Amino acid sequence: MVLAGPTAVGKGTVAAHVRQHHPEVWLSVSATTRPPRPGEVDGHHYFFVDDAEFARLEEEGQLLESAVVHGRARYGTPRGPVVQALAEGRPALLEIDLQGARQVREAMPEALFVFLAPPSWDELVHRLVGRGTESEEEREVRLRTARTELAAADEFDVIIVNDDVARATEQLVSLMVDPNPDKDS
Repeated sequence: MVLAGPTAVGKGTVAAHVRQHHPEVWLSVSATTRPPRPGEVDGHHYFFVDDAEFARLEEEGQLLESAVVHGRARYGTPRGPVVQALAEGRPALLEIDLQGARQVREAMPEALFVFLAPPSWDELVHRLVGRGTESEEEREVRLRTARTELAAADEFDVIIVNDDVARATEQLVSLMVDPNPDKDS
């Protein structure tokens, strides 16, 4: 399953809730060239790598998808752990951006693609400003990107509105059991 949505919609929060309440679900850990935010742990939240290491992973075909996000940092999903989790029959969740979701759709069209949407644009802005981890310039870049990402919601198999983290998490996990729900939630 691929979970994507605009910046600050709560993808990481929902993924953390899945990790805490559904240990049966395997969560992919992305590689990134951005620096860690306060409290993030290498190998748990992301694999923090430099540009040279990221380029090596790409060149060797070790990334299922990769993208430059918000015109700055590079992100990618290591292929090996995903393939291993699927081979073990574990429900697998990739929390990635829109560009990455499009690449995974090309590589693994059998995956279920879920778009996490905010309750409203104002709430998305509030969440981005409220987390206080970006400069004003970075927030503006992320909000411009978010408008484009929101317009892509129809590319996904299912849309979940993240108006309550526990509810959104349960909807997401239930899709791993019944992957043929109504399109909109």
